[in-house]
Amino acid sequence: LHLSAVKLAELHSDLKIQEKDELSWKKLKAEGLDEDGEKEAKLRRNLNVIMTKYGMNGKKDSQLVDTNYIKDGTESDTLDDPRLEKLWSKAKTSGKFSDEELDKLWREFKHHKEKIREYNILLETVSRTEDIHKNVINPSEENLVKEEILHSKHRELKEKLRSINQGFERLRKVSHQGYDTTSEFEEPRVIDLWDMAKSANFTEKELESFREELKHFEAKIEKHHHYQKQLEISHQKLKHVEETGDKDHLNRNKEKYAMLQEKTKELGYKVKKHLQDLSSRISQGLQHNEL
Repeated sequence: LHLSAVKLAELHSDLKIQEKDELSWKKLKAEGLDEDGEKEAKLRRNLNVIMTKYGMNGKKDSQLVDTNYIKDGTESDTLDDPRLEKLWSKAKTSGKFSDEELDKLWREFKHHKEKIREYNILLETVSRTEDIHKNVINPSEENLVKEEILHSKHRELKEKLRSINQGFERLRKVSHQGYDTTSEFEEPRVIDLWDMAKSANFTEKELESFREELKHFEAKIEKHHHYQKQLEISHQKLKHVEETGDKDHLNRNKEKYAMLQEKTKELGYKVKKHLQDLSSRISQGLQHNEL
């Protein structure tokens, strides 16, 4: 796959979550609790997202470039969207951002790119399901259930599109004006969650509690970023020592690299699982609004 150490750790975390979700689904299926197949369809979609994200779907142009976080910085990947490329170029040359802020902004752009990718995969899934549904001649109880699943998918598409539009407006504003020093959150995923939470059906007390949880979540993400950087540095050192042929030095570096790799995988899994839980809670609040 030619993935960097960080990307391999992220792939491991994604597959670990996928495996856990599939085991949970098998138990539900055995108990007859997924008759409409909605959970199975979601699992397939999630796996499709993972395969696309890491270039495992057989399409050469879908594989992410192997980026070295330290060496290549932000120049080794593309955003696949002319509007995003234009905003990023403007931000880089504006002089309004420090190196650290540019690094943070790049993470926001990359996060937005992933949201668009996931939206397109879901849109393709819904379109295929609709085509199959339209070709059914005799309506049945099973088809009515599938129609309800389609309504659920359309709600999910609507949520994702709203998040994409909000995210683009934020990127446009930040790229032109720079970062607001009074901003409550800095991590892109947390900013998304907070914007959506404010639109959900939460009481003031629930919203305040959610705000505090997001602060803890952001700290967890920052810790994960720290280990990702350390892992990349360790990977570069390991490659350098391998070239020198010093066995003792090599063994020490291998041990440190293995430790950082496991810690990065563990934190990545916890971050993504926590993100799933928070997103699910917000989704329920937004659906309640529509009802």
